Amino acid sequence: MINDDWEDSMEDFTFVNKTEVHFGPDRFDSELAPVMERFGKRILLTYGGGSIKKTGLYDRVIKALDGFDIIELSGIEPNPKIDSVRAGQKLVKEHDVDAILAIGGGSVIDATKVIASARFYDGDPWDLVLNPALRQKIDQLPFVDILTLAATGSEMNYNSVISNPDTHQKQGTRGPNSPAVSFLDPTLTYTVSQRQTAAGSTDIMSHLFEQYFDNAINNDVQDGLREGVMRAVIKWAPVAIEEPDNYDARANLMWASTMALNELLRQGNKNRWTAHAIEHQLSAYYDITHGIGLGILTPRWMTYVLSDETAPKFAQYGRNVWHLEGDQDMDVAKAAIQKTYDWIKALGVPMTLPEVGIDSDENFKVMAQAAVTGGKLDKVAFVKLKTADVVKLYEQSMTTEGFE
Repeated sequence: MINDDWEDSMEDFTFVNKTEVHFGPDRFDSELAPVMERFGKRILLTYGGGSIKKTGLYDRVIKALDGFDIIELSGIEPNPKIDSVRAGQKLVKEHDVDAILAIGGGSVIDATKVIASARFYDGDPWDLVLNPALRQKIDQLPFVDILTLAATGSEMNYNSVISNPDTHQKQGTRGPNSPAVSFLDPTLTYTVSQRQTAAGSTDIMSHLFEQYFDNAINNDVQDGLREGVMRAVIKWAPVAIEEPDNYDARANLMWASTMALNELLRQGNKNRWTAHAIEHQLSAYYDITHGIGLGILTPRWMTYVLSDETAPKFAQYGRNVWHLEGDQDMDVAKAAIQKTYDWIKALGVPMTLPEVGIDSDENFKVMAQAAVTGGKLDKVAFVKLKTADVVKLYEQSMTTEGFE
């Protein structure tokens, strides 16, 4: 029997992810050197602000890589800046490095991916962000990561998000390869602050939402996987905040981060993402923590796009993730959105823009225009949005009206 509605069903896809994952405590101490030797002895080590030295992780890595020629690039910031990529490009070219080892969260790994491409590009690496197709035409250094923050999923995908403060741009770019090897040690996240744990957990949930709220129908396997990961994050994020050294909490969040964005869960979908495009403008202009911005925006977006047409999907989310009951989809949908807001708030995430220092609407229109254009929100979103719609979402994020 031919299904005349096949155009609305799950999409065709090809899925490949070659990242080798080493999950568990302390594995890199003995396994890192054999992994890096696959690529060569001259290594660029990338990391952030120095917390890895305070925790002793840096010393452990240096000990594990005894005999390697190590060049260092430190100071990679949250919302990684193009200047770090430029500095990395210079180092990998000058020292002819064989591979890169990134130690940190998504920001360090994101920057590392673009540096790995920039080794084979003679122009400004910002070109590789503005035009990711360039990266598919050139080589890329192999790179390995040791993850220290559960949030972005960068440890097992092809993507990066890089900021250019000079132009107020924050843009995604996709390379030809995911990390060759990822070391996922949940114990390395014991020292992550409550705020960063909350922001990371919110980021994970947003990744799942962006893939879950999609116009492809009968994509039941994917929906079930997403719902399962959502339930795990909802359960374990509060535990990690209350008990930072709870291994089960940290392990579940770390694997949830990886699974949420290793591209497996997005297969069969139709639409591009919405909340991320809108939030990227906030952090491009104000350099706020990405997960915090998503925590503020997501419940407002959910409320804004709720309608008779979208209520069944939100009700499905409410019933399968929050275990809500009720026969009326709209009632269950509204309750699910409120549950989402309350969960984010309970993690300690600021819930309005003024709480993160954004107390003026002066940039809302230009930000909204950039979000719509860059994210194609008026063409391929779950619910299409125009500039005026995004401005309203920013405005609604200034207060708690409608939620408290």
